[in-house]
Amino acid sequence: MDPILAEWLSLALRWIHVMTGIMWIGTSFFFIWLDASLRHYAAPKPGIAGESWLVHGGGFYAVEKFLVAPGTMPKELHWFKYEAYFTWFSGFFLLALIYYYGAEQNLIDPAVSPISSGKAILVSLGLLIGGWIAYDLLCRSPIGRNTTALAIGVFILVALAAYICTELFSGRAAYLHVGGFIGTIMATNVFHIIIPNQRKVVKSLLAGEAPDPALGKQAKQRSLHNNYLTLPVVLMMISNHYPIMYESPFRWVFVIGAVLLSGLLRAYANARNAGLSGDKVTYLLVLALGLGLCLAAIPGLKTNAIAIDRKVDLVEAAAIIQQRCVACHSSVPTDAFFKAPPKGIAFDSAAEIRRYAPMIARVAVATKMMPLRNQTGMTEEERAVLGAWIAGSATDDHGGQE
Repeated sequence: MDPILAEWLSLALRWIHVMTGIMWIGTSFFFIWLDASLRHYAAPKPGIAGESWLVHGGGFYAVEKFLVAPGTMPKELHWFKYEAYFTWFSGFFLLALIYYYGAEQNLIDPAVSPISSGKAILVSLGLLIGGWIAYDLLCRSPIGRNTTALAIGVFILVALAAYICTELFSGRAAYLHVGGFIGTIMATNVFHIIIPNQRKVVKSLLAGEAPDPALGKQAKQRSLHNNYLTLPVVLMMISNHYPIMYESPFRWVFVIGAVLLSGLLRAYANARNAGLSGDKVTYLLVLALGLGLCLAAIPGLKTNAIAIDRKVDLVEAAAIIQQRCVACHSSVPTDAFFKAPPKGIAFDSAAEIRRYAPMIARVAVATKMMPLRNQTGMTEEERAVLGAWIAGSATDDHGGQE
């Protein structure tokens, strides 16, 4: 594929994915809040679960929720589904463009697993499809009738997916796949359960029949699951900016912790939205804060055991960069995968190397996320040498010339 076309396609898909994701998350959060805010401000009305009064944009709104459905259908009924569909499709195409088409560069890492690109792609597709099947069977099983047992079951399912992904894929790909795994469950909930059940209710009303209350109950259960799964999905999708998570030797633990932390935060928010308070609600927030501190205390990166106790000059550092980094980060890359330097960063001159020294310290020395998959074989000693040069340069900047 032409690199310029690939870049524009990536930008378009990412923009669509983010915009539709915001719309989907917004409607999900709003309706869960709306459901929790329902009250009976006077004598309960027959067939009405409750009402909520809202003010926004200079106007007042009164919303009522029916226990099952209205007696007759209005001419116009608003559905909320395309946000979920477009979010999933744009996300899948983005996954295919970056991690399937660029599997050798982005999906696999020989240091993690010797799996081939083809097998890795099959595992990826199997996780997305198999994840939904396992989740749906779990919800339909006797476990699905117990809220606590089902929550534990879904947590175990996500934890298993996290372990598989982090054992087979590169760090960034692993986290993105966990997000895709959860996102597929959420989108398929909308496509396979929530919307079909709503259509069945509408069909019954139009036929003059009483709708099955179980349909609404099942749809609400899946909608609530989506609400709780939203926060970990968003975290997984932005994780590729934070190698302290995905490059950690405990990276699968971070995923599990993120799911638990997100669940506690959503439980607290939902309880407060429902007007609940007291020690039990406060404990949710305290537990979330405690768990967050525990996650922050987990070692995020492998430390470099090699210490350089001598002065390192730019010539020595530049030689390492020339050998390990310039294949990609040059105005004319020699790496066949790149037609232009990634993110426009080139190390063709001493001035450019000095300019990007803080970034080199972060991605090549501290997090070791570069070179990508360490395909040029940068050694631990070379990383330590770069770190010593950067530390020395910072000292020289304040007290002398290099």
